[in-house]
Amino acid sequence: MKQGSPILQVDGSGLSVAIVAASWHPRVMDGLIEGARRGLAHAGVASVELVRVPGAFELSVACSRLAASYDALVALGVVIRGGTPHFDYICQAATMGLIDVSVRTGVPVGFGVLTCDDEQQALDRAGLEGSSEDKGHEAATAAVATLITLRGLQA
Repeated sequence: MKQGSPILQVDGSGLSVAIVAASWHPRVMDGLIEGARRGLAHAGVASVELVRVPGAFELSVACSRLAASYDALVALGVVIRGGTPHFDYICQAATMGLIDVSVRTGVPVGFGVLTCDDEQQALDRAGLEGSSEDKGHEAATAAVATLITLRGLQA
């Protein structure tokens, strides 16, 4: 766990959560997905569905479609900087799209989209053996914690 990260203890028993995961960078994505699954299992979430999309750009539309059917969503992807502005466009589109889904629907979306300068940075955050961080776990736990907080708020 990175210094400054919150320690979230959440009870997600009885919740239904979808993990929506991009397909680029399979090794990193496998780590993020397994981290999210671990986080949800640790929170007691038994109903978990995995939905795959081509890339980070497609996360928003899939989350938008799934929001009505799940208590929370976990969006996972990785975008690695290249030599063109494509990185900036995809990162901004994924971020703004997922924010829109969450705010518009009221369904929490755990943000597990890595935006890295190189593959090593992504591997360091993927929750793999030797990784310094587990962003899939963090995103899943954040989604459940946010849902619990929202349920406690008065409209």
